[in-house]
Amino acid sequence: MTGASGFIGRHVVAEALRRGHFVSAMVRPATPIRELPWADQERVTLVRLDLRSERHLTEVLLGIETVVHLAVAGWRETVVTTENLLRAMDAAKCTSLVLVSSFAVYDYDRVPPFGLLDETSPLERRPERRDAYCHAKLVQEELAREWGTERGRCLCVLRPGSVIGGNDAWTPRVGIQMTSKWWIRIGAWARLPLSYVENCAEAIVHCAEHRMARGETFNIVDDDLPTQRRYSRRLQKLTRPQPHILPLPWPLLLLTAWLAVLANRALLRGRGRLPQLLRPPSLSARCKPLRYTNRKLREKLDWRPRFTLEEALGRIYRTDE
Repeated sequence: MTGASGFIGRHVVAEALRRGHFVSAMVRPATPIRELPWADQERVTLVRLDLRSERHLTEVLLGIETVVHLAVAGWRETVVTTENLLRAMDAAKCTSLVLVSSFAVYDYDRVPPFGLLDETSPLERRPERRDAYCHAKLVQEELAREWGTERGRCLCVLRPGSVIGGNDAWTPRVGIQMTSKWWIRIGAWARLPLSYVENCAEAIVHCAEHRMARGETFNIVDDDLPTQRRYSRRLQKLTRPQPHILPLPWPLLLLTAWLAVLANRALLRGRGRLPQLLRPPSLSARCKPLRYTNRKLREKLDWRPRFTLEEALGRIYRTDE
């Protein structure tokens, strides 16, 4: 497993161990491991390796049945590390890959407001309009699919939504935390594609185990997906001291973003670098009112999230509320 020490990765390793698997957990050479509760487990082989180099990569993959690829960095690093990993998997004759991608790959402009975004939704055609992360994930998926098709390998692509957990339940899809006392909520009725990190980890391991997942793409979200308004109010009640929430209508901000684009073209010939919230494609990817589903994952693989939203928030905030 690459990216084993990351926010999602450490939970995926824990879940794989819970299910009785042996795990080779790959972390960067300088990664501190004291905070990893499974670092000294007998069924964990800790591998300190930098995926940006192919040195020793093939030998650590020998005997590995399935690779779960979670590691991500900047655009160039993500592409290079994925290329290195795929070549090493070929050399080691490792034939099964679970690639953890992202909701960032979808083209939100081509999904109508309040429409359903699922695995059949169109992918972003112009990632340069968005950000490097979107571009990196699209290229990563393309590389993996080419590898799977050309080599006849087993590939499963997973796209988690907004993953919450640890000590943080906030997601930028709600808006902006200006300070500890003031939040700006962008929109009100957009559903949030939330996935509690332990639910997400279970789904990833479930797909790695399941033969029916091979050749498939799955979105990972939980069952109870709240609106921005409902979720922000719930977080407000759980936060001490309670912050004030300033609502900002989605259509108003979208209009402002388009006006900023027009002003940029007229005054700066489009060469000005607008912040993400004033770039319509990025704003749509973040706050556009849409609906989401985990229906494919539930029906094809019989997966169910273990924790409800309230249970997840209770674990994050350490409360029984």
